[in-house]
Amino acid sequence: MENYKLVMPEHLNQYGYLFGGHLLKWVDEYAWIAATLEYPGCKFVTVALDRVVFKKSVKEGTILKFIVERSQEGNTSVQYSVSVYRIDIEIAEKGKIFSTNVTLVNVDEGGKKRNLSECA
Repeated sequence: MENYKLVMPEHLNQYGYLFGGHLLKWVDEYAWIAATLEYPGCKFVTVALDRVVFKKSVKEGTILKFIVERSQEGNTSVQYSVSVYRIDIEIAEKGKIFSTNVTLVNVDEGGKKRNLSECA
């Protein structure tokens, strides 16, 4: 699954660069959307991101491309690999800025783990 996000002034920190918390929010959101589309009826919550290393800075006006791919499936959980690329339209520069694995678990109404096979 591919998604795009435009970095706006409200996404910047005090130095004029993308605030890392916004990037993590988008990564989590897009992984959740991918899981929800692939497993209709499941109720997913995020339990882990395997690493958080920001490789390059991002400025206002940059377009971010998110590529989300399922990498593992368990009985109650699923993991997605999320890679983020920046597209700087002013200088036509592209490059990977971030990647991580997001693990989501399917839960019931009480918050207890539930098998993926029980979704409907």
